[in-house]
Amino acid sequence: MNRSLVTGLVAHVDSGKTTLAEGILYTCGKKRVLGRVDHKDSLLDNYAIERERGITVFSKQAGVTFDEVDITLLDTPGHVDFSAEMERTLQVLDVAILLVGANDRIQGHTLTLWKLLDSYKIPVIVFVNKTDMPGTDKSAILESLKTGLSDNIVDFSFWNEDCAVDTTEAGGVICDEALADELSMCHETLMEEYLENGSIGWDLVADAFAGRRVFPLLAGSALYLEGVEKLLKLLTGITKTRSYDDTFGARVYKITRDDDGQKLTHMKITGGKLVVKDKIDDEKVNQIRIYNGAGYEAVKEAYAGQICVVTGLEKYRAGDGIGKAHDQIRPLLVPVLSYKVVPDEKEDVAVCYKHIQELSDEIPELNVIWNESLKEIHISVMGDVQTDILRRIYKDRYGLVIDINDGSIVYKETIADSVEGIGHYEPLRHYSEVHLFMEPLPSGSGIVCECDVSVDELELNWQRLIMTHLEEKQHKGVLTGSDITDIKITVIGGRAHAKHTEGGDFRQSTYRAVRQGLMCCESILLEPYIDFTLRIPTDLVGRAMSDIQKYEGSFEPPVVDQDMSIITGQAPVATMFNYGREVSAYSRGLGSYNVTVSGYRPCHNAQEVVESIGYNPDEDLDNPTSSVFCSHGAGYVVPWYEVAANAHVDCSHKVQGLKGYEIPKEYEEDVSLAPKKAVSAYRQGEMTISLEEIEEIYKNSYHMSGIEVTPYRYIGSSNKEKKNPAVEKEYKYKPVTRKEKCLLVDGYNIIFAWQELSELAASNIDSARDALIDICCNYQGSKGYTLILVFDAYKVHGNTGSVNKHNNIFVVYTKEAETADAYIEKTVHQMSQKYDIMVATSDRLEQMIIYGAGATRISAREFKKEVEYEQERLRSEGYVH
Repeated sequence: MNRSLVTGLVAHVDSGKTTLAEGILYTCGKKRVLGRVDHKDSLLDNYAIERERGITVFSKQAGVTFDEVDITLLDTPGHVDFSAEMERTLQVLDVAILLVGANDRIQGHTLTLWKLLDSYKIPVIVFVNKTDMPGTDKSAILESLKTGLSDNIVDFSFWNEDCAVDTTEAGGVICDEALADELSMCHETLMEEYLENGSIGWDLVADAFAGRRVFPLLAGSALYLEGVEKLLKLLTGITKTRSYDDTFGARVYKITRDDDGQKLTHMKITGGKLVVKDKIDDEKVNQIRIYNGAGYEAVKEAYAGQICVVTGLEKYRAGDGIGKAHDQIRPLLVPVLSYKVVPDEKEDVAVCYKHIQELSDEIPELNVIWNESLKEIHISVMGDVQTDILRRIYKDRYGLVIDINDGSIVYKETIADSVEGIGHYEPLRHYSEVHLFMEPLPSGSGIVCECDVSVDELELNWQRLIMTHLEEKQHKGVLTGSDITDIKITVIGGRAHAKHTEGGDFRQSTYRAVRQGLMCCESILLEPYIDFTLRIPTDLVGRAMSDIQKYEGSFEPPVVDQDMSIITGQAPVATMFNYGREVSAYSRGLGSYNVTVSGYRPCHNAQEVVESIGYNPDEDLDNPTSSVFCSHGAGYVVPWYEVAANAHVDCSHKVQGLKGYEIPKEYEEDVSLAPKKAVSAYRQGEMTISLEEIEEIYKNSYHMSGIEVTPYRYIGSSNKEKKNPAVEKEYKYKPVTRKEKCLLVDGYNIIFAWQELSELAASNIDSARDALIDICCNYQGSKGYTLILVFDAYKVHGNTGSVNKHNNIFVVYTKEAETADAYIEKTVHQMSQKYDIMVATSDRLEQMIIYGAGATRISAREFKKEVEYEQERLRSEGYVH
């Protein structure tokens, strides 16, 4: 059996990848006639949309054999808009051939490709293409590649092909002294060999190539087959045979659909073998295909090292590992522009959303989001060309037209310092608590998750569940609701209940812990940046540098190349992504502008962006910052800034030295900004005013007897003549309890719900409070209820709470760390058996809790109507004027 080699062709657009692929297929006897991109007959650009545009949009597979090595050739897109498709292919490569156009030098996207190849640790052969073009200076090209990419790029043009032996066997010596001398400069092992023996063994060269310590360079013209055979000899000769174990594993790198709509899972077998009818996680392999361009051969087995396509698997996505390779690879290249999808008027938006989701299996970078409130579909796209392609694919597949609106920047968020995040979830019959240590990472690190909890603290299955929940979701930041990145999250504590904890409980507490931690520290807004290369006439350099500074960019000193100058630098995507149009205009078409997205950096106008988006983390019900605790059989919500004081697990010994957080001033000074949907915590067994105190107030003020008893006696009939004792029957009714009515009013909730009081509070909160007290006094005089008006005073340091009789009502100010909601909730729980309690509040959660406790509730709006009705009634009856 031949050894297998998965080889990828990568390059900047128009460098000749597809032409080189045709040359390799022809040289290996796979094709009898060379295809050409401009003739629209190449084997691998087989989609109509690719042949029309003359660019590769989707990665393709073809198989050839050369020198008894089975080569799977993967041709990848070169246009920057399809770089995510290219990156997915890198996950399964054994070796890459990087093409560089002889006249293009190093493009911005070429630098991105080089960084990606380094990230995925892929050995690289550099092929300088189009050397047939006039004016080619090979030495200048080599020098620029050494300077721009790596000093270890070595010219193999004069390499002795007889040295290309299978490296599993001993032997092979570099015969050319000049080549051996240059190789010796790449690594100390090669240097030692050269100094000792005067030559370098081929096996050491192959080791250096596999370890990315040497990058061979060849040059030629793919169109005229110059250098293609030599490239194949070097490829098969310098690449070491890989070994695989017998345990099955696979890496999914691509999802497509065939003409029948059947899902195709593209994968590389990384261990063992795969056989038709095998089961993978309860899904059966129906068919195994080996593709060559658009055609394929169905086979019974696929072996380690092979690329194949499988039908019958529905749940896997690009980047997933199967079996031994169970981990998931997260892409490094992500879209930086967000677009709104508008369906055809003939298509329902929900059906369009379903179709877009289906497409996202094949194009996962779309990151489809459904905005429920606006009924809108949002996607992330790499650029304008990809939006055009997406429109075309949608029309071809579903027969309908979609509109994709202009894009907006995709922001991200990170943190400035370390913090502990705590999440607690404990509604009735549920329980979980999670503690996370979150710390910032260098730019480009993404999200890194670890666990530092012993099994004595939390069982292993719960630890794994928390890790799953951390990794399964794109957690949202608290500045703009954008995805977070560059954060290391370590699980440092948690607790489960032996009886009440379910798997979903830890999902809730984990999500809440992340958000609570973000609220407790300083966040940083990040925006995407580009690396640009600007080539313009030298006399326009001043204009260019002025523009770059105006657009918040930075640049290196210009490099003069005859009558042209080259400026490289970085700038925000928001300001300079489309600068190429200006360059073309002011340079009269002589200038060129190449960009590649380089990653995320702190936003240059963060405050402006945050204010324009207007995101309120307290109102994001899908990503809550609060936690849920339990008291008296009912759950209540605790805002993020009080979760730590109520947590059940103490992890302070693991987070020593953390800087404490301060409650933002807006929460301190303006009660209206405090999340009223969140009922803050109070300690069990404590109240600002005791039950006995309240009862005493009621009795002393209104002479309540507590229970009124009315006896009834019914004896048979009114006929006095009837003396028969058997007929005479006495019915006794039990005493009837008539509860005194009590109205509890959530003071600040009412103030900020009534427009006139809210406007008054904006200028003077004391005046608004006094006005509500007067209104409640008048209302109590009309209805006769016991009325208790409750105001928050829980943020007043050292406050012990108070109860004051004001005319005919009672005004309660809660103590420190106790809100009006918490006070009202506890009062309802303890007194609803004896008193008919009604609560005036518009807090939905509070309404649910008090209703469950047997009390009635009235919203702020209905309470306002009731007050106005009583005022009008008294006025009509002449009591008030």
